Amino acid sequence: MTQTADDTPLDFESFKKELNFSKEDIYRELYQQNGHHIRIKKEAVAIRGLRTIIESTLTLATSSGFHAMSLRDLCAHSGFSIGGIYAYIKNKEDLLHLIQSYGFLLTRKTLDTRTRDLPPGPVKLHTAIRVHLFLSELMPTWFSFSFMEARNLPDLEKQRTVRLSGQIEDLFMDILQEGMAQKLFRQADARLLAALTKAMMQDWYLRHSRYRRQGIDVGTYAQQVYDILQHYLDPASGEIH
Repeated sequence: MTQTADDTPLDFESFKKELNFSKEDIYRELYQQNGHHIRIKKEAVAIRGLRTIIESTLTLATSSGFHAMSLRDLCAHSGFSIGGIYAYIKNKEDLLHLIQSYGFLLTRKTLDTRTRDLPPGPVKLHTAIRVHLFLSELMPTWFSFSFMEARNLPDLEKQRTVRLSGQIEDLFMDILQEGMAQKLFRQADARLLAALTKAMMQDWYLRHSRYRRQGIDVGTYAQQVYDILQHYLDPASGEIH
């Protein structure tokens, strides 16, 4: 399960530069998905507006909490009039839907794009872990928001969030199952292991300050998560009891 010289781990700075381009595609897809109730019909204008609204909401939610934030607070922070905000959403529930859609869409698309053409096994798993953690480093407000606000979501949005979050976990399960089928990983419960992998990654952005105080950066943490899984999954290590 060792990597070759051609399988150099994904670099954070390179990933950061490339993500800036892909974000525009995500906002475009978000606009297309929600165009039926967004009244701004010029796509370029609508995309800029969506970006401003989402980034302002995440900033405010981080400082005061989403439920304490009002749409007037959002207007003051974003520079939109209340009428301008209502051209995109009808209420805070619509806003919440936009925020969740944006984050899960970006995460799922980026993971899929970065891993789908990789060979099964260690390199694919290593890349998926790094992509997920790098995204959380570049979008800490959304990752924290999505996790912390989940318990307060309306029932329908909570069900939707669970479903979307499950899609991310499914992607890791597929990578694990694919590696097992190719005998590159030893046989194990892929569903449980995917859940444990996600829990280890969540610890990075939920306890971010603790790791920073220890001098641990995101690349080091990603490598540690991968190394733990590599040791467990290596067929040469034998069954662990």
